[in-house]
Amino acid sequence: MYYRVMTVTGISNLSVEPDVAEVQLEVVTEGMELSQVQQENANTMNQVIQALLQLGIARQNIQTTTYTINPKYDYVDGTQVFRGYEVTNAITVKVEMIDQAGIVIDTAVQNGINRVLNIQFTVKDKNIYYKQALSSALKDAYAKAQTLAETMQIGIAPYPIKITEKTSEAPIAYKAYATMEAVTPIEPGQIVISATVEAQFQY
Repeated sequence: MYYRVMTVTGISNLSVEPDVAEVQLEVVTEGMELSQVQQENANTMNQVIQALLQLGIARQNIQTTTYTINPKYDYVDGTQVFRGYEVTNAITVKVEMIDQAGIVIDTAVQNGINRVLNIQFTVKDKNIYYKQALSSALKDAYAKAQTLAETMQIGIAPYPIKITEKTSEAPIAYKAYATMEAVTPIEPGQIVISATVEAQFQY
């Protein structure tokens, strides 16, 4: 007996409250003597890290992400003129008490951080929410298949013959800029965890 196949796509978007913030912070120093610039940068970053530890941030939640040394040049009348070195040291700070994100930023800035790159919000147990979204996406696919079958006045098999997991969206990231005038307001909002499946039904 010949069976035809119907292919449908199910989508689910689950909005959840984030419970973790990851803040990317940089110390950038410049000067003519490389060893001096490196030492100044290291001293500043050590001061920042000590201040974060005193806030209660666990040491394992503070990670170095980049460390770069770049010579800087100006061009004067077509001639390359050396103007010193730029040393950049970046860390990522995982903030597990999300309401402290603003305090973390302000403390870091007060102790020498001069670039706040971004804040990314996420959830500790993303896989739990993703599984919920995946289940809802499959239900959505089945509902679509049933709708199409009813429209065509045909019957479909109760179970799909093939299911393909398609995509999963990462937590959103958004920019924030620090100020030392008051506690920086950080509003995490919600993040959307998405799941998409493609399902095939015989009819």
